[in-house]
Amino acid sequence: MRKRKLFVITHCESCYNKKGIFTGLIDSILTADGHKHAEELAEKLENERIDIFYTSPLKRSEQTLKHIIKYHPKAKVVVDKRIIERDYGKLSGKSKDKYRKEHPKLYPIYHRSYDVAPPGGESMQQVERRIKPFIEEVLKIMRKNEANVLIVCHSNAIRPIRKYFENLTNEQMMNLEHLRHKVFEYEIS
Repeated sequence: MRKRKLFVITHCESCYNKKGIFTGLIDSILTADGHKHAEELAEKLENERIDIFYTSPLKRSEQTLKHIIKYHPKAKVVVDKRIIERDYGKLSGKSKDKYRKEHPKLYPIYHRSYDVAPPGGESMQQVERRIKPFIEEVLKIMRKNEANVLIVCHSNAIRPIRKYFENLTNEQMMNLEHLRHKVFEYEIS
């Protein structure tokens, strides 16, 4: 039995990312730089065998995937809402800098706490609860079909994925930064 590869990336820079806005479930599209970085990721992955793509239903993930899939036209695409970005609730659409200045004690709690959700939003613990069954399902599919998989998701969806495969603590997971424009690769037996 050969080893299979799981590749995981976040979408590339969106308009709201560039402006420093809590994006969450808002459907922000890629910037020009985001498209450029997506093309660079596509070229990095061009010679890899990828059988199945998983993407969140948000446009920024689908736009990132469009650049990559052109090198893998026979791959199956699955849209899965379990890997959607964390819901920031009432913070969605607000400037991170402005919120940080106005609420210096609340900002770090809502931004990087594991078990505290922003008002009307999701905690990372809740995000992890929906991501873990997704990961386990993908692993079963990979093993059953001897398939290589690429997941295109969001920064707060990739955190629990990395925690799962890299045996990170909650604190280590929450401290992960600079997740965009990188390919995280895992061998699956």
